[in-house]
Amino acid sequence: MANHPSAEKRAKQNTKRRDRNRAGRAANRTAVKKLTLAIGEGKGVELFAETASQLAGSAAKGIIPKKRAARKIGRLAKQLHAAKQG
Repeated sequence: MANHPSAEKRAKQNTKRRDRNRAGRAANRTAVKKLTLAIGEGKGVELFAETASQLAGSAAKGIIPKKRAARKIGRLAKQLHAAKQG
């Protein structure tokens, strides 16, 4: 347990950030899952921009690394394109 006021504040900040980041990662997973299901049904075009924005926003806030967001967006775009073609 924290013994100094600054350490107590730091522990409180860490808890808030952890909860915020956890919620953000869960929202990312939900958005990607919805898009993946929509792509399977042939309706993914509407959700792609929303999901890409969600991932890019999470990267900008530092919830996930920027390169991970770019990789996920690229792979989802590739899935969407492949679903449109065939």
